[in-house]
Parts: sequence; structure tokens; C-alpha cells
Amino acid sequence: MKRQEKESKHRILILGASGFLGSAIYKELCSYFNTYGTYNISNKALEKNEHFFQYNIEEDDIYEILELVRPTVIISALRGDFSKQVLVHQHLTEYVFLNKIRLLFLSSANVFDAYSKYPSYEDEKTYSNSIYGHFKIKIENMLLRLPKKQVAILRLPMVFGTQSPRVQEIVKNINEKQSIEVFPNLIINVTADSKVTQQIHYIINRNKWGIFHLGSTDLVHHDDFIKEIIETLQCKNQPLFKRVYTTNDDRYLAVLPKTNTLPKHLQLLSQDILSELKLP
Repeated sequence: MKRQEKESKHRILILGASGFLGSAIYKELCSYFNTYGTYNISNKALEKNEHFFQYNIEEDDIYEILELVRPTVIISALRGDFSKQVLVHQHLTEYVFLNKIRLLFLSSANVFDAYSKYPSYEDEKTYSNSIYGHFKIKIENMLLRLPKKQVAILRLPMVFGTQSPRVQEIVKNINEKQSIEVFPNLIINVTADSKVTQQIHYIINRNKWGIFHLGSTDLVHHDDFIKEIIETLQCKNQPLFKRVYTTNDDRYLAVLPKTNTLPKHLQLLSQDILSELKLP
């Protein structure tokens, strides 16, 4: 019965399913939907998995995978060369439009990194000073030309979690007695991979569309939060900090939900992330 339900519900293709967030999304969805994913670097385990396709953004044609999978929902968690990603998303936009399917795009708080005085909400105009932010805006604008109900743009702040590259880098730096960069004047909100995957599951299940800000509902100073993470991890060595001041005033890089809020159980506070990182 479960199998038939899975077949009839959705065929989901996760682009970038071997990355940190992509693999977390795959694990969350694969028991409920017919879920497929792409990976970049040769991987024996994934090669044996018939639900995974090797895909090199530099060389391969995305259409071949789209034809094989015929997805009803595409989740883009791709990384890699920015100009190649823009090209891939042009192809995806055409495919999504023609086949009347849905696309969920993982974007970033950096689409607002030129605004520093306030946190940012869903319907505000994007404006970035960074190459990364510009690239995300370019793809967002492309997707926003599609029929509204076919697109969900998911803007993420910094993502933490036990397996997250950010947390692993903190641990590595402490172990190797390297300094950890902190930004004392930066006010952010944060999230965890475990929460993002639940939020995506809900958005797919309920056919939600539009722009979502998937960050904690509270704000934290970057340096305070990193110090709290380190306390929670209980590392043996003393951490060394490199304080980076980009301005003299507080500046914000936070994406807060206002118009497109999710149910209470799918919202989180920064403290929830620390609870998750606590050693058993």
C-alpha cells in the first residue's frame, strides 16, 4: 500500500542531493515520495542506488535526467560554478513551464546583503553587494516570471546542524588551534538542516508556493551564537577568535517571515539549534 501511495503522490528530483542540505532533504522525503537525486563526484554507494544520477553541471545535460525521472517537483540545492548554474536554471524554468510542474529553489539571505539597517521580509526588493547574492537574485528573478503557483523560493540564513560544514569547521579549527572568524557587529537569524527539511516536506505536501523566509524567529549576534555553539560542543581546547569588524555599527543579515508564515511546529528559535547540538 505504502508503495502505491508513494507512486501516485509525487516524483521528486533533488538537484545536488549529495551535498549537506540536499542529502538531508533526500532522507526526509524518500520514505514518503518517489524521490530521486543527483550527485557530482563519483560515489560507489550512490552509483548502486537506482534513484541517483551522476550529474556534472559543467558537462552534462540536465534534460537527460529530467526525461528519465519525469519529476512533478524539482528541488534545486545545486552548488558549483555560478554562470553554469544560471544556465541550468534557464533550462529548468523552460521545463517547469512546459510541463506544468513545480520548482523549489534554495536561495539565501545574501539576496539582501546590501541592506544592513534592518532584517528583511519576503516581499521586500532584493539588493546585494556580493557576487553570491547577485547570482541568487538572478535565478530568483528568472523563476518569478513563471506562473506563481509553480514556484517556491526558500531563502535560508546560515544553516547549522551536527553534520553541517559550519559546525564541522568550528570543531576542526578548535582541534587544530586555528582561529575562528566571528563578526561581532553582525545580527543574523539561523536555522538547522533538520528544520529546513521538515519545512520543505510541508511546502510540498500542502502545495505551498511563493517566497519563504526559513530562518529562526529570533535574532542573534554572530559572535555570541558561535560562542554558544562552542560551549554546547564542549571541545577540549580553548577556541581562538578572530574578530572581523566590517562596520562600526550593527548590521543585519536576517530573513524573517511575515506574510508567508509556516505553522508553529515548523518555526524555530536559535536555542532549538543549540539543543540539537548538545552531546547526548
